[in-house]
Amino acid sequence: MNRHFGLMIGSILLLLPMLFVWGCDPAEPDEEVDAEGEPIIIGSPLPTEFSYGWVAERGIELAAEEINEAGGVDVGGVMRPLQVEVMDTRDLEPGVPVSDALMTVERLILDREADFIVGGPARTEALLPSLDLYNEHEILHISSTGSFSPASNEMVAEDYDTYKYHFKTTLWTYTMLGDFQDVFDYLMEEHGFDKSAVMVQDVHHARQAGEIVFAQMEDAGWDVMEKIVYPTGTTDYSDGLLRARDFGAQVLFIWMDMPESVIMLRQYRDMEIPAVPIGFINAAEHPDFWDATEGGGEYTIAHLCNAANAPVEVTPLSMPFAEAYEEKWGVEPEGYGCSSSYQAIYTLVDAIERAGTIETEAVIEAMRETDMEGVYGRVRFDPDTHLVIHDLDPEEGAVPQIVQWLDEERKTVYPPAIAEIDIQLPPWME
Repeated sequence: MNRHFGLMIGSILLLLPMLFVWGCDPAEPDEEVDAEGEPIIIGSPLPTEFSYGWVAERGIELAAEEINEAGGVDVGGVMRPLQVEVMDTRDLEPGVPVSDALMTVERLILDREADFIVGGPARTEALLPSLDLYNEHEILHISSTGSFSPASNEMVAEDYDTYKYHFKTTLWTYTMLGDFQDVFDYLMEEHGFDKSAVMVQDVHHARQAGEIVFAQMEDAGWDVMEKIVYPTGTTDYSDGLLRARDFGAQVLFIWMDMPESVIMLRQYRDMEIPAVPIGFINAAEHPDFWDATEGGGEYTIAHLCNAANAPVEVTPLSMPFAEAYEEKWGVEPEGYGCSSSYQAIYTLVDAIERAGTIETEAVIEAMRETDMEGVYGRVRFDPDTHLVIHDLDPEEGAVPQIVQWLDEERKTVYPPAIAEIDIQLPPWME
């Protein structure tokens, strides 16, 4: 069992026998690089014991390896290799103070002499104050995992001169909630659904998302059961599932990033609750979710944030990325933080080569002018916020991805431009 996942769910293995293998341990990057200049150092502050951290690390290392194998980065006519320096922020661990993550960022800048920062911090409370460090040290930062809130990029818009160093290649909560509403509208129109239960984890981002979805669904004509909030680490969801069944819910909206959600979905299947589970469910993003739930997660619908976090045709770059990722790490792309971190490195390199220098101000201006094909669609940044531009058309912007688990596989059901199948209902609902 992978050491990362073992730390996350070791406590619940005593309660529920399951196997949840994330893939092989990260391999060491190739040392031989056909490039003549000094390395460009990419500092990556990441919560490496959590999926948002280790999948980002894998995406970053894969991109850097590919670029180095192709000869490196052309900086004003000099080919320079990338050197990735990863340090564990621990910012998703309970009880770890924000100051620890900030110290990690500063160590990457001062001790490892990073030229750029790509990755985390993943926790919003740690990301926001880190923006002052990027200003202090005049270093460009790309947020590629975690922090679903657009608050950091709102800081860019409100005080550009101070926070212009910050960019984000991931999508965010507001866009995800809009995507979910499209799915709810489809289910109402196509299947006549009009009753829902909302079940969320007792953490800020989940409670907030639950409140917004509750209001959205009521406004759209849904009858919504009183929201259920579960403490992190909950291992029995049967009472809430029975309440949802008795209410007549046809949709179970779930927003949880705790691994114990696999228990909920096993209980859902065992009880044959006549509803479709839909949501942001971290455990359901990953390729081994099927084994973890012993097939009980079938019909679960999960938002993966950016497209290409599971194999799917988005652009001509998407499937080669998925194949390279699986070849290197022994597992398909593993969910949120994966494609956006891989893309962040290619986007940064594109800006450096257009700028012809690694000087921060010049690279910032080149980043602002980015317009390139990426693994999840067209990559451009809003000039006011430095957020990657979201769109449902891959020719216009960064595309999201919602998948449904069917017969051991993640099948893309949204958006229509990249959907492989229509949403399927459990046979006990028919």
